[in-house]
Amino acid sequence: MSLVRSIATVSGFTLLSRLLGFTRDIMIAGMLGAGGMADAFFVAFKFPNLFRRLFGEGAFNAAFVPLLAGDIEKRGMDAAREFAARAMSMLVLITAFLVAIIEIIMPWAMHVFAPGFAENPEKFALAVELSRITFPYLALISAVALMSGVLNTLHRYAAAAGAPIILNICLIGAMLGLTPMTETPAHALSWGVALAGVAQFICLVIACKRAGFAIKWQLPRIDDRVKLLGKRMIPGMIGAGVYQLNLLIDTMLASLVADGAVSWLYYADRVHQLPLGVIGIAIGTTLLPTLSRQLQGSDPKTAMYSQNRGIEIALLLTLPSAIALGVMGVPIINVLFERGAFGASETLKTGMALTIFSFGLPASVLVKVLAPGFFAREDTKTPVRIGITAMMINIVLIVALMPTFGHLGIAAATSTSVWINAGALAWILHKRGDLVFDDRLKRRMPRILLCSVLMGAALWFAIDLLWQNDALSITRIFTMAGLVCGGLLIYGVAAQLLGATSFAELKTTLKRRKTA
Repeated sequence: MSLVRSIATVSGFTLLSRLLGFTRDIMIAGMLGAGGMADAFFVAFKFPNLFRRLFGEGAFNAAFVPLLAGDIEKRGMDAAREFAARAMSMLVLITAFLVAIIEIIMPWAMHVFAPGFAENPEKFALAVELSRITFPYLALISAVALMSGVLNTLHRYAAAAGAPIILNICLIGAMLGLTPMTETPAHALSWGVALAGVAQFICLVIACKRAGFAIKWQLPRIDDRVKLLGKRMIPGMIGAGVYQLNLLIDTMLASLVADGAVSWLYYADRVHQLPLGVIGIAIGTTLLPTLSRQLQGSDPKTAMYSQNRGIEIALLLTLPSAIALGVMGVPIINVLFERGAFGASETLKTGMALTIFSFGLPASVLVKVLAPGFFAREDTKTPVRIGITAMMINIVLIVALMPTFGHLGIAAATSTSVWINAGALAWILHKRGDLVFDDRLKRRMPRILLCSVLMGAALWFAIDLLWQNDALSITRIFTMAGLVCGGLLIYGVAAQLLGATSFAELKTTLKRRKTA
């Protein structure tokens, strides 16, 4: 399957998941608003997800997928199944132990994760209680991440990409079905997270069996391959998860800003995560196994071509997305969330944060595209050094900007640090000779930027002419739909006329099936 077709498969399922996620967040905003209860739930939701992205999706897969790809290419499927089974047993053991420890020390952990909550004992106690309900999700979803890595290495992307859909369905179902039976809607949502972990685990077990790669449970046993996996996983926790660590720092410091600041940043980041998830995660997910198998098969020229196309697709889709979100930040939040407990003040504060987050969107996606260039070459140490530097810069910028700009200073620091991360990754890959821009990419990059700017200017004038914050809800929805469709049309026509892309070329690539 071609790289573009693989990205399209993952993007399609991710888009469906994100649309369901918006439905979920609209319901949460209506029920919880952006106050103390919402802050407590979002911290409880982020807590296991932070560790999941570091252990499961980040560090683990960054180390696991290249090793698994090497086994498949050089040692055969039986050896690969044995390695996956041993890795699974160790991952479950480690994450289950971590869950048990964190459950015991949760009140102390909360002082680290959200220190500002300590000033409000009721809010602090609620955050601890909800986090104890959600944290077991970590063990199950880490196992899901391993099985997703297996399926992605086999170029079976659909089941793994569709797994997050189950989470959103469970959370929506929990709000509708469990809220009357629990103390608060936040409790219902927390139980929905726990149930989603069980459902996702079962679905991925079935998917692996159907792919002919059933992972049989065995007692944990450490061999040389598992030791190598662990050795590479430790630096990957920082290298692949620096963005998540930045969000952790944002949450910690946002809890000190004002009541509701955690929620403003959460809702803004959720909108920002739509293109990041649909584009960045999709490209990163498909590029890592593709590069790993190409490099294991001694095909560096094809790997370089794949890296260039990953960057091209990332820029083609993220630059216009970033400019559109920057221009339409407040109107987007107004349409999505302003109802029920979420008022005009929350809209303004969240929309401004979204505008600032959008500045870092292309860099966030490029990190997802560039990091596989290191991981596929079994180098997890270099991204660690870059990640630590970017994280330190993020902290310094937050401390400098937060006293004056509040939660907007946190958003600005995050966007700036992720650009530093992406720039350093690209520079080091280029210095090593592992990233050389081909003529096609050098020709198209400035044209993509020009088309994005033209679209952004058109949206700016259209919003000034057409948008009214106090219009009827249905009127605002139709106006936003018109703006989005108009922006897409302008960008698409400009991209075709100015040579930023070729729709005929994309269509041919999507239809062509071949082994990447």
